[in-house]
Parts: sequence; structure tokens; C-alpha cells
Amino acid sequence: MRKLFAQPGFPRLFGGLSTSMLGDSVMLLVLSMWVKTLTGSNAMAGLTFFFMVLPALGAPLFGLWVDRLPRKAILVWGNFASAIAVLPLVLVRDAGDVWLIWVVAFLYGVSFVVLPAAVNGLLKDLLPDDLLVDANSSLATIKEGYRLFGPLVGAAIFATAGGWLVAVVDAATFTIAGLLIATIKVTEAPAPERHSFRDDVLGGVRFLAGDRVLRHVLTGMAISILVIGFFESSIYALMDAFGKPPTYSGVFVTCQGVGAILGGLTASRAVRRFGEIVVCAAGLTALAAATVVCIVAPTMTVVLVGAAICGVGLPWTFVAFTTLMQRRSPRHLIGRVSTAVDVLISTPQAISLALGSLLVGLLSYRQIFAIIATVILLGVLQILFTLRTHIRQNLTPTDKQPDRSYV
Repeated sequence: MRKLFAQPGFPRLFGGLSTSMLGDSVMLLVLSMWVKTLTGSNAMAGLTFFFMVLPALGAPLFGLWVDRLPRKAILVWGNFASAIAVLPLVLVRDAGDVWLIWVVAFLYGVSFVVLPAAVNGLLKDLLPDDLLVDANSSLATIKEGYRLFGPLVGAAIFATAGGWLVAVVDAATFTIAGLLIATIKVTEAPAPERHSFRDDVLGGVRFLAGDRVLRHVLTGMAISILVIGFFESSIYALMDAFGKPPTYSGVFVTCQGVGAILGGLTASRAVRRFGEIVVCAAGLTALAAATVVCIVAPTMTVVLVGAAICGVGLPWTFVAFTTLMQRRSPRHLIGRVSTAVDVLISTPQAISLALGSLLVGLLSYRQIFAIIATVILLGVLQILFTLRTHIRQNLTPTDKQPDRSYV
């Protein structure tokens, strides 16, 4: 990590991103918690996350502009715009204002598409390829580490002062992030040559379709994400089953953060040893195992153990996949590839969130969790079966380093 933080510009980028991540950790759970508190409906609370992932459907258009414009400028002005976007929450008073929360959730979703794509491009300009996994691991560690206290802080502020103060805090973190990133000095790659609008928009999708490794890993992840969204609606049903209030979900997410710190700290070493494909599959397997623990849990204490296991799996899955995507994508396409991935992941996620909102009224949380575990394991098997040859090459004992050609 010393080599990583010695790279010019990365410490300030890390500082800016970690600041905005702090605001995210305080805010995101509050959005659905706020809807649950105002309406008493688990389904409407789950729809909050649906609106958050909805902008990903337009991700190819966002990706085109991420590749055409300076990535640093996108991050600076994108953070300032995000600060303004959350401020309408100060106007929320009762159940009639839930639509405002959903509008903010939608705008939050836009930032979740645009800003990470710009980060992926800027990282490729700032860092050599061999340090990308360390950058992703360090960012994942700090992001997931905030789960230790961010959701609890958000829930505490919400319970004592109200959601308006959470919105003000979140806006402040976005503003600070924009100011820090503005001070970075970086020479960015020139904008790509323009072709027809249709070809430019579909450039990322075509690259993913032609890259066998990314295509199969994405397919396995999409299968898994098709049910992972069920968590968002059923988490409050889980709280109800154990007699806990909606705000107790902050404790669940904090326990995820405990596991996520371990996952984030070990993700880069695991990727270097086993390769991105194996680590991504292992992370998904941990999510399935965590779900099974919650199914059989007789007490909330055991449920929280499952949350910690889930926390380990999250950074392993996404650090491995993000590194694979960054390393294999050309600089001039990284924005469009990133946003194409958002579409291919967020579309099943949106379906999952909407379907989860319906299922929570029909099935118990244990039945829903059983569906989640089964489908995730099917996604893992898809990755391991279709890429078994590449996995064997990576794990060949005579190779000290994993094979990175994937030809």
C-alpha cells in the first residue's frame, strides 16, 4: 500500500472519495428507513432502492459523456451536483412527501452511475495496472468499514433530529469531496475519436460481448444479483420477526461492516494469489453462506454473524470484478464499459428490488432468503463451469503469478 499512496494524486483522490463515502454510509439506509417510518410499509421502503437503481438503465448515455469529458471535472462537478440533489430532503414532513425521498433516491442513482465510471477512468490515468487492485481494495475497505458506524450515526441522527440533518451532513461531504478532487494534478488520456452516435453509445456493450471472460463473469453476477435485491425489502421483515424496530437494521449493516473490513483488507492479496475469477466466485459463495446462516438463525445474535459473513463476501466480489474490468478495458472505452456493466448489473437488481417488494407480502423472510441462496449458488456455478479452463491455468502450481492473458 505504500507504493500506492506514493503515487501523485492518489492520496487526494482517496481523501475525496472516502469523504463522500462517509456521507453515503450515513444517508443510504436512512432513505428507506424514512419511508418505512412514514408509511409503515416494507414494500414502499423496498421501492426506495428500486428508484435508486433505475438510472442505471440509461447508463450507456452517461458512459459516452464520461469518455468524452475530463474524468476529473466530472468527479468535481458531479460531487457538487450531488450535494445540491440531496437538499430537497429538508422539505420532507409526512407520508405525502415520500415522493421527494424517491426523487432524491433517483438522483442518487444517477451519481452512482456517473461518478464510479469517472473514478475507473481516472484511476487508469493515475496508476499503473499492477496497482489497480490495491486501489480498489483500499477504497472498498474504507467504504465497507464505514458500515461500522455510518448507518448507526445516520439512524441516531434520524431518530433524534430528523432526516433533514442527515441530508445536510451528506451534502457537506459531497462538497468537501469535490473540493479535494479539484486539487489533483493529472494528465488525462485524450478523448476518443468519435464515430456515429449509435456506435459510440454501444461501444462498451460490444466490448463486453466480445470479451469472453468479462461476459461469463458478468452473467454469473447478474444471475446472483437477480435475487440479492430481495434483501432490501426483506430486511425489515427480518427485523419484525425478531421483534426489532426498523432502526435496528443499522446494527445489521454495521455487523456487515465488521466482516467487510476483513474482506477489504484481504481482497488484494487473494486476487494476486488466485486471480479475479476465483475471488469473485468465492465472494458470491460467501453471500450465499451468509443467507443460509440467517435462515437457520434462532436468535438475532446468529443473524448478525451472518451479516458479518456477508460483509466479507461483498468486497471480495466487487474488488475482484472491478479490477478485472479495469485491467481488461481500453482507456478510451473505460467509461462506457463501466456504465454498460451498470446496466447489466442494475437491470436485474431493479427487477429484484421490485419483485422483492411483492414477495415480502407473500412469503416469510426465511423463504425469501432460501430463494436468494439457491440462485446465488447457480450464478457461482455458471462462472466456475464456463471459465474452468482459465481457473485451472491461474491455479497451476508452477506459476508464481496468476495468468493474466485469458486468451
